[in-house]
Amino acid sequence: MSGHSKFANIAHKKAANDAAKGKIFTRLGKEIMVAVKEGGPDVNNNSKLRQVVAKCKAANMPNDTINNAIKYTEPPESDNIPIVM
Repeated sequence: MSGHSKFANIAHKKAANDAAKGKIFTRLGKEIMVAVKEGGPDVNNNSKLRQVVAKCKAANMPNDTINNAIKYTEPPESDNIPIVM
């Protein structure tokens, strides 16, 4: 009886579910990046970022993923960068 493996069926369903979740997380990650570029990385001072983070939490996006997207987009601290001439 080929094709009746329970674990293969689970793997196919999981792959489809993971692909759909990844597509949503990618779109939300891009929205986070746009919000951070427009208003800064602080959720308390950036209302657009606050709305996007609420969308992410509604879509069950992990907090690590949200924080990594914010850290990836925020500009680096440029206080101690020497100017070479």
